[in-house]
Amino acid sequence: MSIADFMAQLHPIHGDVKLLKGDAELHLGNKYYFLNAADAKRVIVEAWGNPPSGHDDVLGMVVAEGHNPVDDWGAIVTYEETFYVSDKDADKTDYDKMLRQIHDGEAEANAERKKQGYGTMHLVGWAQPPTYDKASHTLIWAQDLNLSTSETDTLNYDVRLLGRRGVLSLNMVDFMPNLPTVREQAKELALAGGFAPGSRYEDYAAGDKKAAYGVAGLVAAGLGLAAAKKFGLLAVLLLVAKKGWVLLIAMAASVKAWWGKLFGKKPKSLPAASEPAAEDTSVGADSVPTVEEGSPRKLDLD
Repeated sequence: MSIADFMAQLHPIHGDVKLLKGDAELHLGNKYYFLNAADAKRVIVEAWGNPPSGHDDVLGMVVAEGHNPVDDWGAIVTYEETFYVSDKDADKTDYDKMLRQIHDGEAEANAERKKQGYGTMHLVGWAQPPTYDKASHTLIWAQDLNLSTSETDTLNYDVRLLGRRGVLSLNMVDFMPNLPTVREQAKELALAGGFAPGSRYEDYAAGDKKAAYGVAGLVAAGLGLAAAKKFGLLAVLLLVAKKGWVLLIAMAASVKAWWGKLFGKKPKSLPAASEPAAEDTSVGADSVPTVEEGSPRKLDLD
């Protein structure tokens, strides 16, 4: 199957999109298009070579207009009901210390991966150190990931938008050489996401539930840091690498592993698609994407 044929089976949505969770919205204009949850999972599994499990929380994917997520970046859209996350610690955290803690645990984590028959992963460093904009309540950071099965480092560029009851995540996945382009796109993409009136960060009211952690906890969880256990994070977070890696991290008080389990290797050919989902014309400002499950078969990508 060619990339063109694969893309022809997807159902791009333009304009305003109301997401399934969090009273969150995307205002994409003519710069981006949206793939609903079913199509986004097809990209993650079939085009990027990740295993089919572990994507239940994916709400969709944003892609730059005129581009495709096979050759270029795709931003995985998720929402986590964390409750209200305080940003008071945003400027007080030693993020380089977080990296050192990650590096201290890599040998143990990679030894376990080897036992399970997988390659190793090394967090080279920040591709973009964490920065928080208090005016827009937007948190951005990016990771440079070196995978033993890939000749090119993977880039995970995270854009997190804080809301009254949770956090909207746009995780842009690409390769490190494309960092300059992705960095500029991330600035624009951050402006495309938001929350409906009443669910915005500034709509917080006395009595609202608060998260047990702040901005530092979001970054720690995004890195898969073992120290994030102390924040009591219960969410399952996704760290997706283009072309064949997925990291599942169950962050809870009982978690003992540094980074959880790592699954998947890049297949020699693009796994086949399930039958194309019927086009969901109801997705728009007043409706949400729907999820359709399928078991991919294998086919070759020309």
